[in-house]
Amino acid sequence: MSNDVLVIAEIRDGTPKKISFEMIGEGKGIAEQLGGAVAAVVLGQGIAHAAQPLAQHGADTVYLAEDPGLADYTAEGYTNVLANLVTETDPALVLIGATIQGKDLAPRLAARLGVGLASDCTGFELRDGELLITRPIYAGKAIATVKESTRPYMATVRPNIFAPPEADISHVASVEKIPADPGDLRAKVIDLIRQAGERIELTEADIVVSGGRGLKDPKNFALIEELARVLGAAVGASRATVDAGWKDHSYQVGQTGKVVTPTLYIACGISGAIQHLAGMKTSKYIIAINKDPDAPIFKVADYGIVADLFKAVPVLTEEFKKMKAEA
Repeated sequence: MSNDVLVIAEIRDGTPKKISFEMIGEGKGIAEQLGGAVAAVVLGQGIAHAAQPLAQHGADTVYLAEDPGLADYTAEGYTNVLANLVTETDPALVLIGATIQGKDLAPRLAARLGVGLASDCTGFELRDGELLITRPIYAGKAIATVKESTRPYMATVRPNIFAPPEADISHVASVEKIPADPGDLRAKVIDLIRQAGERIELTEADIVVSGGRGLKDPKNFALIEELARVLGAAVGASRATVDAGWKDHSYQVGQTGKVVTPTLYIACGISGAIQHLAGMKTSKYIIAINKDPDAPIFKVADYGIVADLFKAVPVLTEEFKKMKAEA
């Protein structure tokens, strides 16, 4: 077994997602301690150009798997290709982003390889030659430190936990094309329907502004969206508002929605149910706006504003506009 770390890069519209760079940075640190190197693998069709940014962010080797059958993600096709690569290269650790795609792919790949999987990880430490992995459990109410007994180690990494390394245009990686036969797929992507308009991806956003049932009416989400626009933030929503049909499920932050780890999380009119806290508790800074001083959200907030959100949010929006104008 080698001492290398293999990062399974995730591509969107031909460009590596931020989580790919975050994993390369963390993987490189682990590989250096082990005496190995960090490699990245890209799957798709017409994605050779993705090798350059991966190299510039620290990948020593970039494997390219190109095939028409890989143009659209399928767990079966990606697993067939990646299982062969992992078996051949025999890395010490395989990292996959804890994204919607990664959470679908990782368990299937781990099962195919017959190894364990640590999910939604937030920390890695080498101690006495063993890799110790930290991850939230019980909806974020506790942090577990785990040690896998099978090799290669496999883990999915929570986005926005690790800072991506600065791009170094002088860094060059070895680019290798690998066999990319997805096999005889039993399920194929027929159509991909995208939502109209462009918005910042929740799991990758540096700032998230979320609205809850305290907004009282779906049209009042305009307050949240305006504040998010001024801050360059992503818009999130509580489960209650999604269940009520105010927002699509893709906006939901929480245990049954998306887990976010932004630098700043602003919760407006959200009481702080445990399932919501599980999706945003690891944010670096949390600001809560709620008129109920006993709302559970204040127990995890770094800053709390006990006020009517319909008065507080517009004031914040205007103040941030002034700050931007003066900058």
